[in-house]
Amino acid sequence: MDFSTDPRPAPADCATMAEVRVGVDALDRLLVSILAERQRYMDAAARIKADRAAVRDPARIEDVVAKVKAAAREAGLSEAIAEPVWRTLIEACIAHEFGVWDTRRQEA
Repeated sequence: MDFSTDPRPAPADCATMAEVRVGVDALDRLLVSILAERQRYMDAAARIKADRAAVRDPARIEDVVAKVKAAAREAGLSEAIAEPVWRTLIEACIAHEFGVWDTRRQEA
């Protein structure tokens, strides 16, 4: 991603709440775009997995969470934010994947 034309002020440069809100709103749009891409990977997983029982993989969930917590530490993100956000994201993605898996098999 090219941030060279990024209109966001750096957090340390914010002097007003309006500037903070500009930054947060820009990041929210970026997060939505990234989450949409993640969802497309869940669509691919639903297409690839032959067995519905494979949609929920507890070992993979814990692997993802462990990797996210490590990445959070490196990035300076509180694990108290990262872990519950990702666990919620994972559960929503699993529900989405089940829906896509079921729809694909009903259409076949």
